[in-house]
Amino acid sequence: LEKMTDLVAVWEVALSDGVHKIEFEHGTTSGKRVVYVDGKEEIRKEWMFKLVGKETFNVGAANTKATINIDAVSGFAYEYTLEINGKSLKKYMESRSKTTNTWILTLGGTDYRVVLEKDTMDVWCNGQKMETAGEFVDDGTETHFSVGNHSCCIKAVSSGKRKEGIIHTLIVDDREIPEAVE
Repeated sequence: LEKMTDLVAVWEVALSDGVHKIEFEHGTTSGKRVVYVDGKEEIRKEWMFKLVGKETFNVGAANTKATINIDAVSGFAYEYTLEINGKSLKKYMESRSKTTNTWILTLGGTDYRVVLEKDTMDVWCNGQKMETAGEFVDDGTETHFSVGNHSCCIKAVSSGKRKEGIIHTLIVDDREIPEAVE
């Protein structure tokens, strides 16, 4: 196994199916470009004469589009930026925090990461899209699913304030789980 001597950038990207690690090797003398997603080689190009440019690939179960931009800063210095779905990583994560809720919890010694996609009401747990059952209740809706032998429910209740919108709460075995900040 060759050493990653030309590793120039590493990013962590939180998607619904999990947090993905993107690593980029750029050999500025050899012209080599290698992209790894979660340790798996996605792109390898040897002897690229043009040292600037971009590499586009997919990340995660939903095949989210990612692009690494390679720009010359000065002389032989380069800047590497990651875009997700055409947005800078920072902008993407900001907009994502508005469209998803994430909870991190431990049940029976196992760590779980539960993500609610608010636009579709899809629920993901540790990379798997969950089988859910939704029901209307007096004060909003409840989305039921199971993790192992634990019953889970995401309650959606109006905040009563237009700017805040709907408040989503995860309840596992009758206890409320605090939302995680990613």
